[in-house]
Amino acid sequence: MTENDAAWTSTLTLLTRARDGDREALDALFARYLPALRRWASGRLPRWARDLADTTDLVQDTALQVFKKIEQFEHRGEGAFQAYLRQAVLNRIRNELRSAASRPGRAELDSAAPDESASPLERAIGAQGVERYEAALQRLRDDERELIIARLELGLTYSEIAAATGRPSPDAARMAIGRAIVRLTEGMKDVPGTPA
Repeated sequence: MTENDAAWTSTLTLLTRARDGDREALDALFARYLPALRRWASGRLPRWARDLADTTDLVQDTALQVFKKIEQFEHRGEGAFQAYLRQAVLNRIRNELRSAASRPGRAELDSAAPDESASPLERAIGAQGVERYEAALQRLRDDERELIIARLELGLTYSEIAAATGRPSPDAARMAIGRAIVRLTEGMKDVPGTPA
């Protein structure tokens, strides 16, 4: 059994025990996945969409909600639980963005079931590409990162992005996003340890 297999078996064991009501197993899962989930989510909620809670609070709250319904999770292989957690956080971020876009006139948003499929970005560039994308994304300026995440990961329209970021028009948002994507692409070529 490899080290990776042992870690996965351990996660499966913890998930099984947590489903059976073992509080220690639930705490161990929380301790195992929360730090990595926080790192992954860092910077994904743009400043303009933050309310009283920051990204760390959002991640912790989302993880708590997932763990409350742990019995609904169906593990389908290595990495499935981490992907499930990431998707739950991404759905929560999308809800926060929708909420921020609707301010000052608040409206109740119907919370839909989490989308368990791979994101369009993940389907397009694959796992290794996602790693290169993540590394290059972190090298960008905050405003460039926000534009790329809003368009590529969250699927916002140019009009929505223009309104949210204070740009004068959808075309201005489109051009700013285009420039940010060029910088991201250049940055992906420079990520050490991964083929371009």
